[in-house]
Amino acid sequence: MLEKFKKHVDLDLPFLKGKRLLVACSGGGDSVVLAHLTQRSGLDMALAHCNFGLRAAESDGDEDFVRRLAEQLGVEVLVKRFDTEAYAEKNRGSIQMAARDLRYQWFQEVLEKEGFDFLVTAHHADDNVETFLINLSRGTGIEGLLGIPEVNGKTVRPMLAFSQDEVMAYAHSEQILWREDSSNTSNKYLRNRIRHEVVPKLKELHPTFLQNFMRTQSHLLQTHVLMDNHIQTIKAKLFVENGGSITIDIGELERLQPTAAYLYEVFKAYGFTEWDDVHHLLTAMSGKEVVSKTHRLLKDRQHLILSELESIPKRSYLIFENEEQLDLPLNLNLEDVNSIEKSGQNTIFMDKEKLNFPLVLRNWEKGDYFYPFGMQGRKKLSKFFKDEKMDVVSKEKQWLLCSDNDIVWVVGKRADERFKVEDSTRQIVKITWAT
Repeated sequence: MLEKFKKHVDLDLPFLKGKRLLVACSGGGDSVVLAHLTQRSGLDMALAHCNFGLRAAESDGDEDFVRRLAEQLGVEVLVKRFDTEAYAEKNRGSIQMAARDLRYQWFQEVLEKEGFDFLVTAHHADDNVETFLINLSRGTGIEGLLGIPEVNGKTVRPMLAFSQDEVMAYAHSEQILWREDSSNTSNKYLRNRIRHEVVPKLKELHPTFLQNFMRTQSHLLQTHVLMDNHIQTIKAKLFVENGGSITIDIGELERLQPTAAYLYEVFKAYGFTEWDDVHHLLTAMSGKEVVSKTHRLLKDRQHLILSELESIPKRSYLIFENEEQLDLPLNLNLEDVNSIEKSGQNTIFMDKEKLNFPLVLRNWEKGDYFYPFGMQGRKKLSKFFKDEKMDVVSKEKQWLLCSDNDIVWVVGKRADERFKVEDSTRQIVKITWAT
């Protein structure tokens, strides 16, 4: 197995050579074999062991064993002890999930602080089968059927190409010692039930089940790559950047068949889970929306608008007359001037004596109106926005500069007639929005 392992690294994982590797080692057979294979392959490595304190003296025995193994292999060992039960209780999760979270959080910290390049774990082909069956039993898309990735960011699993039988055969032939985890024999957990009851039956039904499974997963992975490339092409065509949000033509979406499958693929990266609601947006009234933890998908006439949720709640900001303005959402500059220069969308000139300081910068609200510069009479902002062909997201992001309750400037769009400079004006203020 050692030569096969070396060849696998040479051909498929050459980037591991010359890098500092952190090998996760529980003390069990799989991880101990991985430690021996990595060291005997001449790779630069250290061991990392987590003591979750769940099995009293047995957990401490695992820690002592890994420390002695590191000494035997002549490599560094890093050990971390956790209060796993307290973490699980605090986060209202299972012990298994708590251990997983703690383990990978610590591994990430060690990678960053100690200068390791990759985390190497001992997952093998049988682990992949178990993950496949767990995901299949719970209901999953094609991603769940792909199982455990061999390379995922800085985590590498070089033993996925080997069966557990191969791993154990190598351990016995090389007289490698390891620790047995008593929890692995219990059928309390779903993974153990699948490991002890389901997978052996599948292997019994078909002697080459594992090899066939690995071949099928390879085909699935290739299919997934093809599909992902197609979806990226579709998104490049449909997704139109528009002022910090993305606009998607509904008619173009509806022409994609099957529509529900395409909706899932193009929007899954944005955290949505209520896919029936997403589908219903295509025929919903304008203003309807679906929200994930990070994004909003909004129906606006013949388009869907995808935008990130604002991290800062909307609020009002005061702008004082003669003080530097801090923490404004816009870079506004107020300057006393003696004459009017050329105005533009980002610069206005106002009669300062008509303004009541502090000015207020706020978002628009239903019922707002102003007197558009150069026109007679007032106009509701909702009508002004419609004439400007602004979508819902743009309207929500629009800022208003106000004096008391009166709008001075629809920032970047139109000034208000009531505050304009006239022949009788004695003080002029120039207001500039530096975009």
